[in-house]
Amino acid sequence: MTRLASGKIPVDILNRTVLGMRGRQSSDVLQGPEAGLDFGVVKLRKGFLVVSADPITGISEEVGRYAVKVSANDVATSGNRPQFAESVVLLPEGSSSSDVKKIALQIHEAAEDSGIAILGGHTEVTPGLRRPIVVITVFSVVDSYVTSGGAKDGDSILMTKTAGIEGTAELAKECKFGPGAISLSTLRSARGLIEKIDIADEAVAAYGTGHVHAMHDCTEGGVVGAVFEMSLASGLGFVLDEASVPVAPETREICGELSVDPLRLIGSGSLLIAVQEGKEDEVEKALRPLCRVTKVGRFREGRRVVQSRSGATQLLKEAPQDELWRVLGRPARRRHRL
Repeated sequence: MTRLASGKIPVDILNRTVLGMRGRQSSDVLQGPEAGLDFGVVKLRKGFLVVSADPITGISEEVGRYAVKVSANDVATSGNRPQFAESVVLLPEGSSSSDVKKIALQIHEAAEDSGIAILGGHTEVTPGLRRPIVVITVFSVVDSYVTSGGAKDGDSILMTKTAGIEGTAELAKECKFGPGAISLSTLRSARGLIEKIDIADEAVAAYGTGHVHAMHDCTEGGVVGAVFEMSLASGLGFVLDEASVPVAPETREICGELSVDPLRLIGSGSLLIAVQEGKEDEVEKALRPLCRVTKVGRFREGRRVVQSRSGATQLLKEAPQDELWRVLGRPARRRHRL
């Protein structure tokens, strides 16, 4: 028996214990559970059903909003907008009716903002909890899609926005800094990065170019973790150039003060895109009105390599532990699918 550390369950253990437990076999399941993938796919009479579910377990503030946005982002990586959702809300003992209303309002407002209709769900008070847990399942009926496992040898890795968006906002809210270490204006700006968490617009625009083979949002493990999971799902290696990865000034300052690697910090709000070689400019042009886009590496056959700013290379054999867990002493809220 292997005792598990906090955070992601290692892929080899997932493969032995979880990913093969798929219930009844169905020819209608086109994409079942695999490490590194964002959603499942079911064949319909016309089109496909894309489904993703995620829990929010590590935060209390804005838990309903986070829950909607992260599951919506997973569906958006298919290249389609999220459409429907169900919610499960588990509350600690001692919660009040106002707590229920607050979370329900957060879910409603986030869903409305994302164009998602709430279909139903379940809400209860659960013994043994220290903070609320919210699980959102998001569905979309689509005509076509890509997964995080479709990258091809030679594809460029494009990245939207900057590294560690969500983690920067969390660190700014949760950490205590010494007098004068971080200015109030920087902290306010860092907390405001959470407004950039939605990736649907950029995912749909990128997919619409016809040159995208795979997409994945930067969640637990940050940019490095997301590239690793895409390569795992696609059966490829990669080269990631650390020096090319954009880092916002607020992120760089806060991460520097806390000795955090921004490339391994949870980064919801940033999208990785595997783009056909030679078509990068067309994808960048489509995204230019929406957000910053940067080429940060490429997929290839062979090893998974992170190239540092100094030119040294690190061979990556497994996804990194998220820096948020190391600093705050609790896991980032995302895991491998299933």
